[in-house]
Amino acid sequence: MTRRHLIFLTLTLTLIGSIVFLYKALVLNFSLVPKVRSDIWEVEAHLTFVSDNKPIKISMNLPRNSRRFAIVNENFISRGYGVNVVTEDGKRKVHWSIRKVRGTQNLYYRASVRRMDRDIPQKVPQGSGPEKPDLKGAYREASESLVSEARAKSADIDGIVIELLYRLNNPRPGDNAALLLGKKASVQKKVDLSVQLLALAGIHARSVHGIQLEDQKRNSTIIHWLEIYDQKQWVSYDPVSGKRAVPENYLVWWRGMESLVQSQGTKSLATTLSVSRSEEPAIQAALETGEMKKPFLLDFSLFSLPIDTQSVYHVILLLPVGVLLLVILRNVIGIRTFGTFMPVLIALSFRETQLVWGLFLFTTLISLGLGIRLSLAHLKLLVVPRLAAILIIVIFLMAIFSILTHKLGLERGLSVALFPMVILTMTIERMSIVWEELGALVTLQQGAWSLIAAALAYLLMTLSYIEHLVFVFPELLLILLAGMLILGRYSGFRLLELPRFKALVKLGSDD
Repeated sequence: MTRRHLIFLTLTLTLIGSIVFLYKALVLNFSLVPKVRSDIWEVEAHLTFVSDNKPIKISMNLPRNSRRFAIVNENFISRGYGVNVVTEDGKRKVHWSIRKVRGTQNLYYRASVRRMDRDIPQKVPQGSGPEKPDLKGAYREASESLVSEARAKSADIDGIVIELLYRLNNPRPGDNAALLLGKKASVQKKVDLSVQLLALAGIHARSVHGIQLEDQKRNSTIIHWLEIYDQKQWVSYDPVSGKRAVPENYLVWWRGMESLVQSQGTKSLATTLSVSRSEEPAIQAALETGEMKKPFLLDFSLFSLPIDTQSVYHVILLLPVGVLLLVILRNVIGIRTFGTFMPVLIALSFRETQLVWGLFLFTTLISLGLGIRLSLAHLKLLVVPRLAAILIIVIFLMAIFSILTHKLGLERGLSVALFPMVILTMTIERMSIVWEELGALVTLQQGAWSLIAAALAYLLMTLSYIEHLVFVFPELLLILLAGMLILGRYSGFRLLELPRFKALVKLGSDD
């Protein structure tokens, strides 16, 4: 490719990227800065299962409007299924059904949730007291004993609730609590048991299940808590700490002791809940101004992807930014690193471990792996078996490190599992070769430069402004591509090489 072709290509890429960027920013009014807060979240439930050509019936609880949040839009995505949304006993449910289907099936429920604080009257329990649970034998005696002990040490309903939750969460529960909880009781079981015990005490209670609304969360965990009717209002309790109230970003999905999904005729049913802070307000504002009723760019943008896929691209689109930094560090400044893209991949791992812990974990693993690799040199193994052996050793080291840090209470150390083990293996192999050919000093220098490059890439890729721009305006990557093409033809001195040629420059000036 001639210089003229390179200039034409880079100008074309820059022009296309700039035009699309300006159109989205000026015409569609996409925000150029990340929003401090957004009042809209996208929540998605993904059901997957296997069917053997049998009739399928699936019911799933749905979230309802509450005092904190409103469901502003709902979509049910399925192929060939009958969909029916009903309200049963105050609960919203969706029923999917089909006569016969074979193979792996996917069902989606997607809703937009808006923060909307409203004064909605709370549902008052019917009757003079709650329905008593049908307990018999030892379970009845244990339940009544727990309630009597909690009542004796409490002055009001709040005290009874706190006392019961304390007994159920005690690391050494009494015989009564141990019998009722069983082995390895889950939080949901503790909540449901609390409802039954409080019913024996004549207190209205109900179990509540929901999710936490976060910026980006794949496979969101269902959170359970307890609600008590006290002084003409429902009061929330954390079932573990016993504290009143729960965080305001908890979305109530359903209430009651039944599970989220009930099914007939399915196998290997799995449910995944995803949450994403939505960029829809900026898009919706553009639509409301009448610029375009249905922009083509929005139909084929990242916002049209499922939420869990969007979360993946929030990370993937940061890779070119880190790679551009690495190109500048290697080709313009002149540092040497192990592996072409190793520092960038390690920087992605630092997003979970945080920088200081990440540097410590990485250095420790590499040091141990390098020591073992140098000891293997005496065995004179072939390349592929040697790499396979190092990979197994790296996995063992990661597992041992996770166990040790967990025992020491350093939960951050568990994130060592996020390191790309293949990259670690190749880095250890490359460092051992450099050690044998060029010595320890050169190896340590390149290792240090690799860590510096990874740290700089981490600092750049964790900027919220950068993450916002590359996801909302992915066309900017075309401009980055043009910059990399230009850097690819750079043949001048690297900055770190200037001291080496300083004498030649001085000699040339003297002549």
